[in-house]
Amino acid sequence: MSDDQGSLRPTSGAVLAVWAIVGLALGWLVHPLTDRTGTPPVITWTQPLLLLLVAAIVGAAAWATWRVVHVRRERLDPQHAFNRLVLARACALVGSLVAGGYLGYALSWVGDAAELADQRLGRSLVAAAAGALVVIVSLLLERACRVRRDGPAD
Repeated sequence: MSDDQGSLRPTSGAVLAVWAIVGLALGWLVHPLTDRTGTPPVITWTQPLLLLLVAAIVGAAAWATWRVVHVRRERLDPQHAFNRLVLARACALVGSLVAGGYLGYALSWVGDAAELADQRLGRSLVAAAAGALVVIVSLLLERACRVRRDGPAD
């Protein structure tokens, strides 16, 4: 048996970068495809605000988990720890995809003379930043779930 049995590796930056690049390409394609078939989507303030809400919720979970595991040195119920880890990984991957998507959509509007081009560009950049914040707090939650190897075995 290996020493790594029962442990997980942190989410790699390469995986997050691949998801972001896929999102970037898909986001950039939205503009030309929807321009041919109708009107490109308008980004409202709801999208970045919802991403900020997700970031706040995941950030609160990260803070609470950090305090329980690393400050008070208590043990989490294994099911709760696993659920938080799954939440962290899922939010990191989807946040990376969403951030890349909004960034790609924003870049597709650079230099466009359309009526709402500046609005779409600006709000998409805000949404991309909010998506990146989701990734950051998700990685913090993932890190908060880590326990020391030299701890007592139960």
